[in-house]
Amino acid sequence: MENSIAFPNLGILLKSVGSHISIRGFEIAYYGILIGIGIFAGILIAVREAKRSGQDPEMIYDLAVYGVICSIVGARIYYVAFSWEDYKGDLLSILNIRQGGLAIYGGIIGAVLTIFVYSRIKKLSPFILLDLVAPGLAAGQMIGRWGNFFNREAFGEYTNNLFAMRLPLAAVRSGDVTEMMRRHLTEADGISFIQVHPTFFYESCWCLLLLLCLLWYSRKKRFDGEIFLFYLLGYGAGRVWIEGLRTDQLRWPGTDIAVSQVLAIILILLSAGWICSKRNRLTKGNKSATISKTVKDTGEEENK
Repeated sequence: MENSIAFPNLGILLKSVGSHISIRGFEIAYYGILIGIGIFAGILIAVREAKRSGQDPEMIYDLAVYGVICSIVGARIYYVAFSWEDYKGDLLSILNIRQGGLAIYGGIIGAVLTIFVYSRIKKLSPFILLDLVAPGLAAGQMIGRWGNFFNREAFGEYTNNLFAMRLPLAAVRSGDVTEMMRRHLTEADGISFIQVHPTFFYESCWCLLLLLCLLWYSRKKRFDGEIFLFYLLGYGAGRVWIEGLRTDQLRWPGTDIAVSQVLAIILILLSAGWICSKRNRLTKGNKSATISKTVKDTGEEENK
């Protein structure tokens, strides 16, 4: 029971859920395995989108080599920057990512910077590349979030809803346990359990929905960069409410303000504003072109 994870309102009990596998004495964390699977899936989807849109799929493989490295570095830097108190006494621990500690927005920032540098070197449009990788980002997050399940982290406040998740108190970080969780502790076989929102599951489902929407709309986009902007808008919308449930939020130093919520809101506003502005310009341009064509056609008719 000490390694169990249960969803009592769904009647699901997993009696022993480990955090890693061992191969010849070498431990490989499920967290890392799932991130790897997510990256691989994201690359395959980006390659598929490149082929569908008539782009060279080889540039996706080329970009992935640099993008994956920079994304992981960016995700770690972002996390450590807002959790500095946990690392300043042991700087070498910054290099240990096997137990978690990667922030998705930091990974996105790293990926975007890589794309702009790569596109400048290769003389390509960064906005075309961003559109190609956007669905892959959603897919990677959808899969990678399940690493939090095995690490028993990134969960929310106490709940008794349909998807409530029950975890042994001793298996989670004490700093993630709130007073409300402690007030609702349950006991079984001498073991204390907390019951929480499985926010990793909520986000995984949200990313699946976002992935399907992006793949559908990619055939209807009106300008380069629009799919990526919709990704930022859609993911941000989900992150705002999901982040509000979590008890392990990264906060601005000295405040109770959740960093990811603020960044998500900013990206939602910027993306929505950019999409509306670009669409308005395109609409006005189309109207002007139509009027010009009508005037030209009328003139030709009069000359006849």
